[in-house]
Amino acid sequence: MTSIPESRRNVGYLFLKERHGLHVLPHAVESYVTDGARSTTKDRSKTEEFYTKAYWPGESDWDHLEFALKHEGVHLQLLRELLPRYPAAEMKAFVQTKPTGVYGRRLWFLYEAFTGTQLDIPDLTQGNYTDLLDPREYYVGHAERSPRHRINNNLLGTLEFSPIVRRTRRLKEYENKKLEERCQKLIAEVPPEIYQRALDYLFLKETKSSYAIERETPDQKRAERFAKVLREAKLRDYLEKQNLVELQKAIVDPRFAHSGWRDSIHEQNYVGESLSLTEEKVHFIPPKPADIAQLMSSFEAASRKILKSSVHPVVAAAAIAYPFVFLHPFLDGNGRIHRFLIHYVLSTLNFAPEGVIFPVSATMLHHMQRYDESLEAFSELVIPLIEWKFEGRPKKLRVLNDTAALYRYIDCTAMAEALFYFVDGTIEEELPKEISFLKNYDAARHRMRDIVDLPERHANLFLRLCLQTGGRLSSNKRRLPEFAQLLDQEISELEEAVASAFGLKADEDPSKNLS
Repeated sequence: MTSIPESRRNVGYLFLKERHGLHVLPHAVESYVTDGARSTTKDRSKTEEFYTKAYWPGESDWDHLEFALKHEGVHLQLLRELLPRYPAAEMKAFVQTKPTGVYGRRLWFLYEAFTGTQLDIPDLTQGNYTDLLDPREYYVGHAERSPRHRINNNLLGTLEFSPIVRRTRRLKEYENKKLEERCQKLIAEVPPEIYQRALDYLFLKETKSSYAIERETPDQKRAERFAKVLREAKLRDYLEKQNLVELQKAIVDPRFAHSGWRDSIHEQNYVGESLSLTEEKVHFIPPKPADIAQLMSSFEAASRKILKSSVHPVVAAAAIAYPFVFLHPFLDGNGRIHRFLIHYVLSTLNFAPEGVIFPVSATMLHHMQRYDESLEAFSELVIPLIEWKFEGRPKKLRVLNDTAALYRYIDCTAMAEALFYFVDGTIEEELPKEISFLKNYDAARHRMRDIVDLPERHANLFLRLCLQTGGRLSSNKRRLPEFAQLLDQEISELEEAVASAFGLKADEDPSKNLS
């Protein structure tokens, strides 16, 4: 990694943030002018750009705004906070110095959008349209033209709420893998005789894994309800409040379900852990109850726009499902609904064959550190900007400052990379493993029938017990009443049938062969 120069000055968005004391999230790119050579450093959360003195733009805000738009991209939250602070006359004077300039037009468009004030400047009547976001640097949505500014508003979402996903090298590599084609091919190879059982099994697997991530085991009725809504995901609009409310009621304990967002019960929730009887460590705080209705309405509108865009389905799923879990509109069930929304988007955008689900939650469960990191990519940035305290008896968390703006323009790049990782792992590892297990299970049952035609329940019990102990029944299990009428020779042959079908060896860890 390049060493960081000792002498440096903030430039661009960092300069403006410091000068105006802006309460905003860090931008993905932070820039400095130094005495040293031009260099770049990168880590998991940001890129730092070091420029030579020749790049210093000047001392005015407008100099740094132009530098930021040119070199750092678009920081919507900062611009939403900063631009309304300028008097209309000052903004007008700046725009008129460069009436057809790309960066001036972007600032003009955003100023009028964020303030609701139309400057005393005539509409542009000539010149090419310019994109609000550079599509070479960002994933963008369907462009909405603003003839007055000759700007294409191509945000993924809306000006009120829009996740940001940058075009990183890793995302380009994942797109080039054509995972949807691999998924289609994999499902097409499933033998017809186990196809429906495979689907049933995968829906059950996803249900159990999603609950397991929350360290919960659903009762049979809740598991069945969740699997049912997964199957029917494409049939309803789950970007509509009432359907999300009904979904929450279906998957949580009825005693803790509600008929609306958190504002209906005036509850502030948070994600944390108890360190002692009196101490609590807080990891994440979602919006205040008073803000949730407006934010969720904006989220729904933005998400519908994302669904209609041409971005890759996995990118769309990340840009919808992750902001939902950060908004945390319910007291309970947010994580499961977040993972449900991944399947809802992938299904709606036909990423997998019709009626097929693949257990992404199982892959997340096997890679919990990576999943936690995808959530922390936002939670670790936002928590330092929130002022809060516990008060009352029993203690409840109360947010003391205005925080709604922190959740409007979440950078979901790291989440999109993580979701591609999970989808890739599911298609390349988890799904083939599950299908292979079912094929082997069927093969074992066929071989067992050639030896003894056991009742279905007895045969399945025998098979499961064999798999738990490396292909052989223990002495105690041989004496179970279900197998009391079997001869020792028959049991040995049945054991051999199971071991042969699953390719088990006597010294092999049987857990490796269990799905």
